[in-house]
Amino acid sequence: MDIQRLISDVQLNCHISDARHAGNYALCVYLLKMREFYRWEHQYSFSDKLSTDEIGNWLTQREDLWQTVENEDYHAVEVNGETLNPFDSQAVNQAIGSAETNCKLVYSGGYGVKDKPHFFIAELESSNVVNGYTIHISNKEYARDLTSPPAMSHNKTIYIRRESFKRMIWERTDEWRWNKPENAMARAIRCYDFDNDLEGALSSMTDNELDAAVLHEIGEIQAGEKLPGWHQMMSDITFTQAEIMARAVRDHYADALHTLPTLIENNNQASIHFYFANLTNMRKHIFPSLMIAYEQWCENNNIRAIEQTVEKYVSHWQRIAEEMLQLHQQDAKLCSVAIEQLVNDNRI
Repeated sequence: MDIQRLISDVQLNCHISDARHAGNYALCVYLLKMREFYRWEHQYSFSDKLSTDEIGNWLTQREDLWQTVENEDYHAVEVNGETLNPFDSQAVNQAIGSAETNCKLVYSGGYGVKDKPHFFIAELESSNVVNGYTIHISNKEYARDLTSPPAMSHNKTIYIRRESFKRMIWERTDEWRWNKPENAMARAIRCYDFDNDLEGALSSMTDNELDAAVLHEIGEIQAGEKLPGWHQMMSDITFTQAEIMARAVRDHYADALHTLPTLIENNNQASIHFYFANLTNMRKHIFPSLMIAYEQWCENNNIRAIEQTVEKYVSHWQRIAEEMLQLHQQDAKLCSVAIEQLVNDNRI
């Protein structure tokens, strides 16, 4: 198997995806993501100081490259002479697995937020089947796109990307250090020795959060099984406020099904703090009682406040998600306003 050719094919598709979708980000977010993409591509450590001039030159070159590939179709992936659909992750991984090579690899190609395609190929750290779910954990990444989501799932296959997870944790903790507010992120960071051992703390936090990511992806799969037609609805409401709301509703449903109950059962306090530190503004907006329960737990250390809130409202989020689908079925083109109203009327 020509590994370098395979990596180049995957990276080319990443460039095409970035060329088409990088403009989705606000300028400040885009520049931060490009800075960290530069760090990854040039293999700088998280503690290395980056040259602003060098990043600026690289960014110009990258945007020039994107202009040349933006209108290309996504390229087939070639493995051992087989030409494969880049979105058929199972077929690509089967072909890679059957190839004679000393390097264990894992590949994924799929769609994420706002229908952006994501591709990556990385060193395979482990593959396990747990309760019917196939869980691939990757380590060093050889090709990736700008966004690089740390966890993804398709059917009952879950991809957990250790390197991307570590990078995401670095970005979140680095952002917190700008002002150091006393919040959920501060509590999560205090569970590790970031002051004296940055790399060690990042590695320990990553190990812990990988388990939480698996829990969320299992919850996502379980939610998806109960919500047929969801992906078509999301495609039809892309780039609307309704899309942001729908993602928040489904995330709350998935986490109420599996993520939070398991974190609570395991008394994983560091992950619980990190979970609340990463709730989006929309998720906080539509589920304020969950944030109140979290603050109560921080004050009195009684986890039952969160547990009871989750148990009480899991059926609520399922109902709202199902009603969204009904609105979409009634009018796929004009359902966005009705979905927004539905969610706003059912904040809890």
